[in-house]
Amino acid sequence: MTRHRTPWILTGKTPPFDDDVWELYDTNKDWSQAHDLSKEMPEKLHELQRLWIIEATRNNVLPMDDRGAERFNSDLAGRPVLVRGKAQILARGMGGLSENALLNIKNKSHSVTARVIVPEGKPCEGVIISQGGFAGGWIFYVKDGRPTYCYNFAALEKYVISSTQTLSSGEHQVRMEFKYDGGGLAKGGTVTLYIDGNTVGSGRVERTLAMVFSLDETSDVGIKPGSQITPDVPIGNNAFTGTVQLVVIELDTQEEVDHLISREQLLHILLAHQ
Repeated sequence: MTRHRTPWILTGKTPPFDDDVWELYDTNKDWSQAHDLSKEMPEKLHELQRLWIIEATRNNVLPMDDRGAERFNSDLAGRPVLVRGKAQILARGMGGLSENALLNIKNKSHSVTARVIVPEGKPCEGVIISQGGFAGGWIFYVKDGRPTYCYNFAALEKYVISSTQTLSSGEHQVRMEFKYDGGGLAKGGTVTLYIDGNTVGSGRVERTLAMVFSLDETSDVGIKPGSQITPDVPIGNNAFTGTVQLVVIELDTQEEVDHLISREQLLHILLAHQ
């Protein structure tokens, strides 16, 4: 084995692979790897190093990638992703999803559309969809009956855009469009909110996270477990008081897009993922 670098040390230069120091342990007798045999058994060390290279080549491990922050972002790392295409549908009750289980919306224009049912005679509150946590992420929720979007930039800045209108009882389609400024990584963007295809609010997000939202928080529909993205949404009791039927995430939102997704369009997206 070799320790190319210590994962929790985030500063300093990463050494070249050729400078790595290899160690040798007899795991039949030394399972805790306390006694390095590399100097006592150099021929065995070289034999296993050679075998490692052969197996790494056979299993497409090479070339190895030791970039740091870039590897968090699948677009920059160039690695395979769980979700392909430019649209994704999340159903009611889906949660506990890792960041890589959702479309990568970082550094690009995108939209989030939800079909919700607001009950009669009951205040409309709670989470529609969330991703990330206190250290960074975003959340689409309803506060005092108003659809609201918050982008948490690394716990340093929180950008909140709220609807000027409240949701009435019944079925609605609420939508957030993020038009990315472009021109590189971690730029800002303009946020526009819609209720049933009508513009109800807009605002700015000045800076975004380029690589990763969170290492341990999840993405969830209809609720936000874990830490707070915004003080507007309490820890624990934050489930949507109505029903979130489904959420659609789409990439590359254009100005000329129809801001209301028809049932036919939803069916097309579903069939495209079969």
